[in-house]
Amino acid sequence: MFRGELTLRTTAFYFVMSSGVETSVDVSRDSSTSLGMTNGLSAERLPRRGLAEGGLSVERWALNSYTHPLTQEQVIKLRALLEELGFQFAPKEWTIFFAQKNKLSVAVYQKGPKVLVQGKGLEEFVQFELEPKVLGEAKLGYEEVHSPEMFEPHFGVDESGKGDFFGPLVIAGAYVDRGIARKLLDAGVVDSKRIGSDARIRALADAIRKEALGLADTVLIGPAKYNELYEKFGNLNKLLGWGHARVIENLLAKKPDCPRALSDQFADARVIEQSLLRHGRKISIEQRPRAESDIAVAAASILAREAFINWLERKGKEMGLRFERGVSAGVKESAKKLVEMNGPDALRTVAKVHFRTAHEMAPDYYPAPTPRENWAGPRLPRRSSGEGE
Repeated sequence: MFRGELTLRTTAFYFVMSSGVETSVDVSRDSSTSLGMTNGLSAERLPRRGLAEGGLSVERWALNSYTHPLTQEQVIKLRALLEELGFQFAPKEWTIFFAQKNKLSVAVYQKGPKVLVQGKGLEEFVQFELEPKVLGEAKLGYEEVHSPEMFEPHFGVDESGKGDFFGPLVIAGAYVDRGIARKLLDAGVVDSKRIGSDARIRALADAIRKEALGLADTVLIGPAKYNELYEKFGNLNKLLGWGHARVIENLLAKKPDCPRALSDQFADARVIEQSLLRHGRKISIEQRPRAESDIAVAAASILAREAFINWLERKGKEMGLRFERGVSAGVKESAKKLVEMNGPDALRTVAKVHFRTAHEMAPDYYPAPTPRENWAGPRLPRRSSGEGE
């Protein structure tokens, strides 16, 4: 009986997204492992320890923070609700307003706008005040109702490193069905961009490989090969499509009856489809914005990120340099040192030389980036901080 009650307790804390609305709740355990995510959400939970019958020590999880995007109308509704409930308002940087009552705080940030709720009494506030009176939709515990496709058999594919000057481009994929999806959720798998700790990335990657029963794949394109392929394709989207096709092909060799593959809407799907058809592979290719809200894509993002950070760490130790991520001042300083020590050609083995940073470090050796070639697809905001493509 106790085991069943504990299962119900933990399941009840999942949050879901419907109608294209992204909900986020950050989750952590004692081990700092993030937990609980479906369709763009994550939740931060802190353990409440107690004793079950027979003196067994168990952990019960309580939500510690909750975020959700708001419309302008919902911002007005929320402020009125907080005033009615007796919250005290105070100024806070970057917010439209910030309010507190007892140990519960509610901040509505200008960017989004988005609400962040933290503190004691969070669950009750979200369930009985915020959701019914402001958001107009109950989302607690209904992930399989709102997002049934996430629990159907499919591959998720994502990449890491495309916006980083140093390091490889890594594309990874993972298979889920209902059982695997639930295990990954329980393990705390969320989009890798929501995870700030490399140790957590590695721990979750280990959990994914275990729960996915080997139905995962990673393709790492080192900088030297990346630069060669980029010159061949002349377009990052085509290169990404090629990499995605390789991962899907490898996954199909392990799970040939998988009906579809899902990824973020960033590349020309025709490149993937044509490449697979040339190899006699048939699968439905689905792309959509913010696909990382899907548990399979989130798992793939973690596997890709793990391979990327491991490469940077290993290569940095090998060369005696610190290879930072992105295109920061620290990145440029390391690039400058490398060129001074080994010449401009050394960048080809550790960096993506079509980025503007390469031109800035060695203008006579690397040309300035040319305008990107458009592909026949929707124009979407870029997810990464890369400079040139």
